[in-house]
Amino acid sequence: MAGHSKWANIKHRKGAADAKKSKITTRLVKEIAIAAKMGGGDLESNPRLRLAVEKARDNNIPKDNVERAIKRGTGELEGVDYVELRFEGYGTAGAGIIVDCLTDNNTRTVAEVRHAFSKYNGQMGTDGCVSFQFQHCGQMLFGPEINEDALIEAALEAGAEDVITHEDGSFEVITSPGEFIAVKSGLDAKGFSAEFAEVIMKPNIETELNSEDSEKMQRLLDALESLDDVQDVYTNAILAE
Repeated sequence: MAGHSKWANIKHRKGAADAKKSKITTRLVKEIAIAAKMGGGDLESNPRLRLAVEKARDNNIPKDNVERAIKRGTGELEGVDYVELRFEGYGTAGAGIIVDCLTDNNTRTVAEVRHAFSKYNGQMGTDGCVSFQFQHCGQMLFGPEINEDALIEAALEAGAEDVITHEDGSFEVITSPGEFIAVKSGLDAKGFSAEFAEVIMKPNIETELNSEDSEKMQRLLDALESLDDVQDVYTNAILAE
């Protein structure tokens, strides 16, 4: 399946993810705790927890921190009781935004997210106002230097749902959320290391922004990303280079 050029946006997203590393430990520990709370502490029977623990290992989070987070989630240790919140809204030029949070104080989180939208010319919407424009899936992104035929063969053999080839030669491997780890492991074993690999809300409908609108949108996205209770921010905006 062919898609339009978006390698610049892929690199931008990876850069933004790298820039968050100062907060990644806190976010992953919270994700481990909520995953254990929702699905139990067994990695084999809890794909969400298995993914969170794998990400923690990739980011060199100590094993003791991971184990304590699991025990807090399952109630074996006392700790903060986090709940999940999702906010939807609109940014520059009406582009859709989804903000996923883990919080121990709903009132604080709602106020902070609403303030960020308002301050940077966005608008919070109602539940479901933009989520229909996104697909929950696993996504792995590869640069143009990758051998296309070999990647497609390895991805489909590992259980991927689709491999998208973009006009600039970059590649996007799509999986179901539950098969993400298996497909990623299969590709890693064949020597295909993704530039970006996450379970995300992938936009099905995209809004391309000009340079001026992209700058405005980026300020809003940065403000949302900086909030302590925010885990992930997704948008269907395609930012200008």
